[in-house]
Order: sequence, then structure tokens, then C-alpha cells
Amino acid sequence: MRILVLNGPNLNMLGIREKHIYGTQTYDDLTDEILDLCEKEQITVEVIQSNHEGELVDQIQQAYFNDTDAIVINPAAYTHTSVAILDALKAVNLPTVEVHLSDVSQREDFRQISYAGMACEKTIMGKGFAGYTEAILYLKAKYQK
Repeated sequence: MRILVLNGPNLNMLGIREKHIYGTQTYDDLTDEILDLCEKEQITVEVIQSNHEGELVDQIQQAYFNDTDAIVINPAAYTHTSVAILDALKAVNLPTVEVHLSDVSQREDFRQISYAGMACEKTIMGKGFAGYTEAILYLKAKYQK
């Protein structure tokens, strides 16, 4: 199984930004956890982070051509603003799980809309790094050939 884990803007600042929301673990810690899990589960994984909306769209589109089986996406701030990411996810039509480290349903009003989530079959929020583990294992159980 081949999974793309795609992370949006400011996630590279984990461990620095808003520690009361996101904790003290770093983006490298997150990447290491994902890589370790996928090695153990015999999943081919690519983990990408970008602060640029167009780069995220390009990566979603490329996943289709790379024979990727599924996507785990944390669009971060683009969750609430990006129709382009929604359209890219709809275009490739790959099984996708949306992940958020914090429980965005309990945050500011503007965070209550998820454009990307409209193309995802599941959303996991408020579980920190464990949300990525849950998403990957869900996709493996449901879609591994």
C-alpha cells in the first residue's frame, strides 16, 4: 500500500507555535512517528509539508500519477479557505482522511468550515499525533489490496 501524508502551512513550526494548543513535539517528531509506523505496517509512505497552496494541489495531483492508494491530509489553515485543495482531492478521487491535531470544532467560528473535508471520507481531530496513526491504520484496513 502506498500513502501520501500531506501537511499544510505552519505545521513545520510544531514545537514552537502555540504550545498550549499543539504541544512541544516537533514536526520532525511527527514525521518520525509516521515513518516508524509505516515501516512496521509495511506501508510505503511519502510525508510532505508545504506552506504553499499550489504545492499542496500539485502533490495531490501527483499522487494520482504515482499510483498512490490513499491520502492523509492536514490542510491546516487551508482547511477553511481552499476550494483549490477540495477540487484537487475530488479530481484524483483517492480515499482521503483529513487529520487535525487540535479539535477545530471547539475553536474559532471561522474554523468550523472544512472545504477539504468535503472530499474526505473521514475526519479525525483533537487526537494530536495519534490522529495520523488512526488515519493510516484506517486506510490500511479498508483499502490494502
